[in-house]
Amino acid sequence: MTSAALARLHARCFTKPRPWTADEFDKILGLPHVFLLKQAGGFLVGRCAAGEAELLTLAVPPEARRQGTGRMLVEAFLHRVALMGGQQSFLEVAADNTAARALYADMGFEEVGTRKGYFDGTDGLVLRHRFAAD
Repeated sequence: MTSAALARLHARCFTKPRPWTADEFDKILGLPHVFLLKQAGGFLVGRCAAGEAELLTLAVPPEARRQGTGRMLVEAFLHRVALMGGQQSFLEVAADNTAARALYADMGFEEVGTRKGYFDGTDGLVLRHRFAAD
């Protein structure tokens, strides 16, 4: 999937915050420890370094939602992070995105903070997933 295709799909999924551009995808995907996971109907960008990971964006277009794509991508993300030695992972989600919040809660993420107005005026919730110690 090209950066232009990622940007087009991202634009179909987000208005708040504004969708990422192809140039922004090129830049972020060129950074160390950043990875792209793809499933039919969606993608996820994450990074993991020094035991800590971040789910940077998850994009599933409206017509493909509630079909398990987001869940598969988050599962793949958590698996990749575990293989990379991740001990915990973070993400931000809009406080009014109830579907995403439910998915993340079901996947073991817990709310650990709030970023006031983070998403163009909408509060962002900081969520954390801790990996079980061996």
